Amino acid sequence: MSNVEDEAERREHGRKYPIVVVPADLAWPSRFEAEARFLRETLGDPIVRRCEHFGSTAVPGLAAKDAIDILVEVPSFEVARGAMREILEPLGYAYVWQGAQPPGHVNFYKGYGTEGYLDGVQIFHLHVAPAGHPVWERLDFRDALRRDPALAAEYAELKTRLAARHRNDREAYTEAKADFVTRVTDAAKEKRGGSGVSNVRPG
Repeated sequence: MSNVEDEAERREHGRKYPIVVVPADLAWPSRFEAEARFLRETLGDPIVRRCEHFGSTAVPGLAAKDAIDILVEVPSFEVARGAMREILEPLGYAYVWQGAQPPGHVNFYKGYGTEGYLDGVQIFHLHVAPAGHPVWERLDFRDALRRDPALAAEYAELKTRLAARHRNDREAYTEAKADFVTRVTDAAKEKRGGSGVSNVRPG
């Protein structure tokens, strides 16, 4: 695909699925719990080993896009691409390989129609990887915001400002948050004895 085609697709994607940051919703944790329970019951222990609520909807009081991010541990990417995909796609989840930042991981999205968000359907983003994959560092970022309300408030202000500026450009919105996410994640990793060098791409 040419750069011109890439740019046209990016604009069209932004038109269909604009960035909208809303005030914190007290129902977000219960929506996560219900979907995590559904995933465990539908997929079973051999596929789903762990589900974690992360992202902004997992931080009490934090403004966010109305999309529940769930981090799912699986035995391997082969399982995610095979049995997991076979079960989830007929149930409304769309499969995507997220390879923008190596080493990449599996995503499943629910709540998106071909021409925009589906009315009345909660949006879920499943980020799927085996234990030890760099995507699990996103829990460091979540936990840092949970521990520090002032830091969470700083992030909320940044997200709200960037959402207004990049309403129809998801990539620009994500990249504009990258320095903040990396800084907070690296500090959190260092505090728990990690390497202090983040591989996290902001969501």
